[in-house]
Amino acid sequence: MPVDHSDALVVGVDYGTLSGRAVVVRVADGAELGSAVFEYPHAVVTDALPGSATPLGSGWALQVPGDYVEVLRNAVPAALADAGVDPADVVGIATDFTACTMVPTLADGTPLSELPQFADRPHAYVKLWKHHAAQPQADRINQLAAERGEPWLARYGGLISSEWEFAKGLQVLEEDPETYAAMQRWVEAADWIVWQLTGSYVRNACTAGYKGIFQDGRYPSRDFLAALNPDFADFVATKLDQPIGQLGAPAGRLTEQAAGWTGLPAGIAVAVGNVDAHVTAAAGNALEPGQMVAIMGTSTCHVMNARELRTVPGMCGVVDGGIVAGLWGYEAGQSGVGDIFAHFVKTHVPADYAQRAAAEGLTIHEYLTRLAAAQEVGQHGLVALDWHSGNRSVLVNHELSGVLVGESLATRPEDIYRALIEATAFGTRTIVETFNAAGVPVTELLAVGGLVKNELLMQIYSDVTRLPLSRIPSGQGPALGAAIHAAVAAGCYPDVPAAAAAMGRVERAVYQPDPHAAARYDELFDEYRQLHDYFGRGGNGVMYRLRAIQRRAVDR
Repeated sequence: MPVDHSDALVVGVDYGTLSGRAVVVRVADGAELGSAVFEYPHAVVTDALPGSATPLGSGWALQVPGDYVEVLRNAVPAALADAGVDPADVVGIATDFTACTMVPTLADGTPLSELPQFADRPHAYVKLWKHHAAQPQADRINQLAAERGEPWLARYGGLISSEWEFAKGLQVLEEDPETYAAMQRWVEAADWIVWQLTGSYVRNACTAGYKGIFQDGRYPSRDFLAALNPDFADFVATKLDQPIGQLGAPAGRLTEQAAGWTGLPAGIAVAVGNVDAHVTAAAGNALEPGQMVAIMGTSTCHVMNARELRTVPGMCGVVDGGIVAGLWGYEAGQSGVGDIFAHFVKTHVPADYAQRAAAEGLTIHEYLTRLAAAQEVGQHGLVALDWHSGNRSVLVNHELSGVLVGESLATRPEDIYRALIEATAFGTRTIVETFNAAGVPVTELLAVGGLVKNELLMQIYSDVTRLPLSRIPSGQGPALGAAIHAAVAAGCYPDVPAAAAAMGRVERAVYQPDPHAAARYDELFDEYRQLHDYFGRGGNGVMYRLRAIQRRAVDR
């Protein structure tokens, strides 16, 4: 190996939707020695800008970029203290981020929202991955690309998401031209945080490919962009294009300023940025074709490698080397999972349930899960659609919304809670079946994230998909995956597969499908699929009409 790493340490920092998590990892074997979490002070901005009463409108989700730096100032030193290690032993740091989360900046990386003249402009703030207000722009991109036969469209299953770079950038141009004109860089947060650590801006190959429509060495043409909007023609050339860094490569060295924030030695390797889902495949040493990793949290992202290039309808993308060099990396996902459960508990569960849960020493989620686990499959008489935050795969449409069928006066909160869990499992099965039908077979499902602690949920997923469900045991899967990339960037391993083999870990087939439950779930899945196609494939446009009515009401 290039260097002796018997005592070397690395730090991985995972930027999620609500917080940043840092973990200190031993390079030799991947042991997690210490960790810390820092909650974003501004969380997710959905109603109005900080200090403002002006409503943002439907589908908006913003963040404050300074919160990301606070993670470096707080979580990294706290993780080092928790590990009880000498920071001088740390040889590298890597970060991962939600995607597509976009930061509009000046040429030196200063976020526009930090400038006084833009503090009250919503489009000057970070657009979080789940900002869905650019759906009209995404629709136009998809329609034009299909009409022109753009070859890159098939690499995204035929549809570009409203969550991605081009749709969000076009929204800024068309709704706030002054902010767009002032924006000199349109930066993935995954790259912006590395820019803060190193002082240099390098685009990572992962988000460039999956979220930035960068395929076969090029972006969509200037002619295509001009056809969308003449003022959008130079979007790539003036605001997006930047040198591409490969995953696991060093983006630069830690600056003195960033060393002061983190307590780490200046000059250590900083890895090229990456995405939370994609780095997690390395954390479970799940880089072989057929191993689909489901990163389960507020949303779920599904990633896997394959040797072949195929068109999978509704996939988020397929990128050469998008997860690991030498293989085609596929991505799909569900826009809402844990978010759906949290929303239900927050808005629909009576107060006496919380009191009962507290009396038993349980959280409300644990209490509802215990009640739901006592039921037979189908006992609640319900079926739901898991589109409360739109549909990422396979319909790629964030105008869609949630549905619950079968509710009666006898329906209890635990019934709906279980039906929502099952709906998210049906969403994953839809993705798996779509991959299988497209010639990209899924042979194993690996789960990681906060939801893997819910044994009922895990068993339901195994029963619904009829797949063995493996578990990545790390409590900080993405942060561990980032740390593995840091070890490669520091020269401790020759490549990501070698580092993952030494540092990653997985518990195989922890959950096996129950044939009897699986057969009953097949019946429920048939009902889910009929609702899925009826509301999602043109049978009834009521969801679009309701959105339009809602927007008109908000505008008034």
